[in-house]
Amino acid sequence: MSDASAPVKVDDIAPDAVRVSGVLTFANAAHALDVIGAALARDDRRVIDLSGVTRSDSAGLACVLAVLSGAAERGRSLTVRNMPEGMHLLASVCEVEGLIA
Repeated sequence: MSDASAPVKVDDIAPDAVRVSGVLTFANAAHALDVIGAALARDDRRVIDLSGVTRSDSAGLACVLAVLSGAAERGRSLTVRNMPEGMHLLASVCEVEGLIA
């Protein structure tokens, strides 16, 4: 299996955070959205830690934005920590940095 289609991993060991690791791309973004959303729903977690994301594309960024949007619709505020440089750069180019608090 190539790393582009490898499943994203979600670790919810930290009491307030969900740590996402692996590749977050078009190949797995829809699945990642479901898994990350479900993990955040447990125990009312407030942080998405992206320190383990090794590669991302625009679909990965869209996934993170969708998770944040879904939480906001439910009246929850989430914080994104340790965004990979490539994803941060893409967010800057797309002018969506303000959406990622």
